[in-house]
Amino acid sequence: MEPFESHSFIVKVWLEELPEGDGPAAWRGHVTHVPSQARRYLHTLDEVIDFVGPYLESWGIALKGYRRVDRPPSCDAPDPTPVDLMLYG
Repeated sequence: MEPFESHSFIVKVWLEELPEGDGPAAWRGHVTHVPSQARRYLHTLDEVIDFVGPYLESWGIALKGYRRVDRPPSCDAPDPTPVDLMLYG
């Protein structure tokens, strides 16, 4: 992993509907590290942490965990499903 002065990530997620009777919709998406353009495809939201963690750990930041945060009331999104992630070290 190259040393970078900053880390930026683009996270794109969506719910993928499964064929009727095959179970509930599943999270899909990808996360991209902007400086290196490294990309990982996601099957769960937890994989965002798996991808971002090593970049932060390279700076000596030990992630103690994360929690999902509900969207702010000002968000115009119709679905209030919690999708935002807050990392803490």
